[in-house]
Amino acid sequence: MHTHSRKAATLIGWLSVGQLISWGSVFYLFALLLEPVERDLGLSRADASLAFSLALLAEGLLAWPVGRLIDRGHERLVMTAGSLIVALGLLLHSVVETAAGYYGVWLLLGTGLAGTLYPPAFAVVIRRYPHDFRRAIITITFLGGLASTVFMPVIAWLMAQLGWRHALWPLAALHLLVCVPIHLWVLRDAPPPARIATTPRQPLREHLLSAPYLLVGLFIVLLMGVTAALPAHMVSLLRGYGLPEAWVIAVPAAVGLLQVGGRALLFFFEHQLNPHQVNRLIPCLVPLGLLVLLLAPLAGPLQGAAVLLFVAIYGMGNGMLTIVKGTAVAEYVSREQAASLNGALGLPMAVGRASTPWLLGLMWTPAGAYTSGLVLLLGLALTGLLALALAQRLSGVKD
Repeated sequence: MHTHSRKAATLIGWLSVGQLISWGSVFYLFALLLEPVERDLGLSRADASLAFSLALLAEGLLAWPVGRLIDRGHERLVMTAGSLIVALGLLLHSVVETAAGYYGVWLLLGTGLAGTLYPPAFAVVIRRYPHDFRRAIITITFLGGLASTVFMPVIAWLMAQLGWRHALWPLAALHLLVCVPIHLWVLRDAPPPARIATTPRQPLREHLLSAPYLLVGLFIVLLMGVTAALPAHMVSLLRGYGLPEAWVIAVPAAVGLLQVGGRALLFFFEHQLNPHQVNRLIPCLVPLGLLVLLLAPLAGPLQGAAVLLFVAIYGMGNGMLTIVKGTAVAEYVSREQAASLNGALGLPMAVGRASTPWLLGLMWTPAGAYTSGLVLLLGLALTGLLALALAQRLSGVKD
């Protein structure tokens, strides 16, 4: 079945709306809540950052059961329940008064995100369109990539008008009144497990122990850790650079626009490019962008220009990196069991994604700000690039 059929276009379009709301109203929300929650609850930067790490930990730990449920045809249940849980988590967040309650609601939000973000959506597409999933995934990420562009200014405005607690109510309403109906409606008639899960159990175990899978997994874990760390601290990092408040909001929003621009380039030109070469080159933009951001304070009067260069490089790279991470297991290991294999990365992804935002907060100092943390992220990204290149070689792909 070709993904440009009317039914497929409807599915992909509405899944994209769900991604826009899920990423924008939760994942990018944290950066704006970090400082006011610190003040209201009397937390340190490291303690406040821990909540986001706990959310990512919960999401990662649930990746395996979520992947298995989707492989068995329960995608509608998974994504609908995820949206309901996120709505509940946002409402409960508006009334937290203690650190324990704060950590609890982010664990709950992480549980909801496990069923609503890219991994389950990509798994749905791979199941339904196993021969044309790459372009379908790129299409889904177009709206998802605009999440920071759309929601960070909106959330900042809501917080200014209503306060941070009441600003969470309309966000919860979006999940309850938009995302839940979307997932209930478009995910009807899931293909039965027999459509793709016809292989015996032994090959799955063999894949899990294979060198290409372990290397792809290392690449995904490290790069997901890097890209999960920055959003939670971007607002505070830019304030530390002494940039005007308008820039503090505009820069993360612009990253979203550039993400979509990168994905558009990939969508329109991927047929003219070798996909395996592209998969190697795209992740290089992430450490390059980090290097520019790290050196920006040394640029003097050109610091603003350096930050804009970071936005261009990192934004486009991170946008296209989502496609590489989302398809690497299917391309270099097995597309038939991609949801389960991606789900098996849940624990290491949870550790990687949960630890890096907390580590950035822990490594932050009034004098050194985020310099040490950015150096750490740069090293992790470079290690991930080497792992992917070796995985491609061992999997036998030909450029």
